[in-house]
Parts: sequence; C-alpha cells; structure tokens
Amino acid sequence: MQNQYGEGWKDVLDDENGNFDYLMLSDIDTRNPSVRDELKKWGKWYFETAKFNGFRLDAIKHMDHGFYNEWLDYMRNEFKQEFFTVGEYWAFDLPKLLKYIEVTEGRMSLFDTLLHDNFHHASRAGKDYDLTTIFDNTLVSVKPELAVTLIENHDTQPLQSLEQPIDQWFKPLAYALILLREAGYPCVFYADMYGAKYTDKGGDGEDHEIELPVVTELETMLYVRKNMAYGTQRDYFDHPNCIGWTREGDTDHEDSGCAVVISNSEDGFKEMEIGAGHAGKVFVDYLDKHEGEEVVITADGWAEFKVKAGSVSVWGIKK
Repeated sequence: MQNQYGEGWKDVLDDENGNFDYLMLSDIDTRNPSVRDELKKWGKWYFETAKFNGFRLDAIKHMDHGFYNEWLDYMRNEFKQEFFTVGEYWAFDLPKLLKYIEVTEGRMSLFDTLLHDNFHHASRAGKDYDLTTIFDNTLVSVKPELAVTLIENHDTQPLQSLEQPIDQWFKPLAYALILLREAGYPCVFYADMYGAKYTDKGGDGEDHEIELPVVTELETMLYVRKNMAYGTQRDYFDHPNCIGWTREGDTDHEDSGCAVVISNSEDGFKEMEIGAGHAGKVFVDYLDKHEGEEVVITADGWAEFKVKAGSVSVWGIKK
C-alpha cells in the first residue's frame, strides 16, 4: 500500500515552493482510496451532526483537485443539497484561478484574491490609483458567477501569514464595490463589522497591539444591498479619481434603486442615469456625507450625484 500510494509528491496544479505539499508540516494522502472513503464518512457524519449548508475549503492549491471533485459530488448526491462551496486558492495570477475552475468544472467558487490585491494597492496609492482599472485582471470581471469578493480576512490582517491589509479610509469604498454591484458573492469580514483588538508578534520579534476599527458605513451599505441594490446596472467608470454606477431597482422591492459615487481624490460628482421610472423622486445620501442635501431625478431619469473627497456616497429614495 505504501509503495502504491505513499511515494513521491502529489500532482497538484500549483508549483509554489515545489508544490507546497507539506503545508504546515501536515499531509493527507488522498491518492489512497481508503483515505478518500474515510473523508466521505467524515463529511457525512459532520453534516448529520452540524446541519450546515455550505463549505469553505482552505488552501486548496496544496491538495489534489480530483479529490475535491469526487468528495463534493459524493456530498451533494448523498444529501441532495447544493452545498454552496468556496475555495481559498491564494494567488495573484488570474490564469491559475481559471485553470482551477476548469479542472473542477465549476464545482466551487473561489475567493477573488486578485480584487483584494487591487484594493490593497488602491488604498496605498490614494489619488495616484486609477479607479477605472479597479476590476482589471480580477475573477469577478470574467467569472462573476464563481467569484467570492472580499476586503479582508483572518490571513490578510496585520501580522498574519498573508498580511496585506486595506487602509481604513478605503474600506468603505471597497465595500461599496463588492456589496452594491450585481456581480460576485460578497464576503463581509467580522472585524470590519464589529471591530477587533489583538496582540501578536511582528517580523522584529516584538509584540504589537493591533486594533481593527469598525467600518461605520458598513451596516448602512448592508441595508442598501438587501433593500435597494437591484435592477439594471449602469456604470460610469470614466474618470481615474471618480467613478460611479446606478442600480435602477425593480418591482419586487419597494423604493429600490440607488446611485453610488466613489472618489479617491477631491470632492466630485457624476451625471448618471437611474431610469425614467424615478422621475421627480427625491434622493438623499444614505451615508450622510451630504446631510440635508437632496437630489431630484429629472423627467428622463438623470441626476447629478455628489461625493466627498476620499469617500463614497450612496444615494437612494428619501423616506
């Protein structure tokens, strides 16, 4: 048995560090049919015990994709459930993510690590970053139905293994870009919603106290996503420092529709169409960046929507 299944490196798609087969000095030989069967039994037991409805698969580039194809098929067939699944394939190379989707035949979504990388660089570059390129070379731009978009996670926060945090000023802008648009499955980071404090060692070997503040705009943006961000999307990605889009709304959600404007430089505005069905309606900034200001939609469905410097505004029907 050892000679047949235990000799040599597993054949995985990624060649990072050889292929990083022994990530964290641990390995499970999924070439062995007995191991695969045991993992199926474990999956069955786990579902029957915990009654979950999806999976987050960690570090998938270090494992044989063929095993996951077999295991997910087994779980879905056994329990007749979709089991929405997202895999963590941490790479900044779009062809690698697309290759994984190809060999797994769309069985799982992937975290859009490339969009996270864009957010990181945009937050550091400030006004020197061209916002019209924010979705360039991202999974959500080419495979939106299988892209899980994110701002931060437990690995990217300061002092962690994939440290690449998003500067605090940019987080509201980034959340607008994943929550209020039609493409992708957005993932909200717990610490951005509730805040967090911790102490950990830095590269200098010393302890550092880290505080992750609440993104104060996040709760309102979640409300807008749930109640207003529906219908036709019109993009206005026509200025390197000021971009926007509108969602026209639909008949299934009363008072739905919104207009979003983002600036990474000075105060700005966008002339945008939100649809003639909103003619005469009064819109206000739900994020209160323009408190007291009102916008009236013209007869043909257009209006001028403002944004403060280095900020985001979300305009919706005044209630």
